Amino acid sequence: MKMILAVLATLPAALLMLPANGNAQTPPKASILTIAGRPGEAPLLHIDGKSYVEIETLALLTQGSLSFKTNRTILTLPPSQAEAPEAAPPVKQGFSAAFIQAGIEEMSLIREWRIAIVNAVESNSPVSVEWVAGRQRLADKNLALTSAAASTDDDRSAYPLLTAEFGNMQKLSEAYLAMRQRAAFISPDTFNNSSLEEQVLSCARGFVAMAESHEFQDQPACR
Repeated sequence: MKMILAVLATLPAALLMLPANGNAQTPPKASILTIAGRPGEAPLLHIDGKSYVEIETLALLTQGSLSFKTNRTILTLPPSQAEAPEAAPPVKQGFSAAFIQAGIEEMSLIREWRIAIVNAVESNSPVSVEWVAGRQRLADKNLALTSAAASTDDDRSAYPLLTAEFGNMQKLSEAYLAMRQRAAFISPDTFNNSSLEEQVLSCARGFVAMAESHEFQDQPACR
């Protein structure tokens, strides 16, 4: 916002001239000018019943700046609060609802995938390569949705755990398919006490616990 001031007498009355009430009355010998919402004060000069303030002092008082152009004096005022840029919103803490929903869906897909592999081993009822590939695509697609839903620091901290869980489930699935290729029969206790299978299960439990507490907690089992 700019104010062009040709001469002192033409400055806006609200800033530079405080006239007496109607009839000429002698103002107090000493008075000051303050502007609401601005720190500081400026002395007023009283001449012929009118009050004046020095333009340099006014610029300091309003935190403005002065510039001069031929016979013009230009006072530039800083932007008002309404014109000032809005402060960035504070970063949200905890998990967002969208991330938790997508994360739980991802863990559910991985859980169904794991149970199918384990049941196939224990019951000697093979699952096909096509079924495994379809389950992997679903989990991979949902993992991308989970990444897109991350909007808080906790969301972004938890996302790598979901990625690691997906990777570990892939390893478990690939190990099963490799064994199925090598032999027509797989011992039902093949995955009993399997460190990888236990890691996938523990990571899922840890994520559920985080979802219930609504805040990030590191889960070593997901690494």
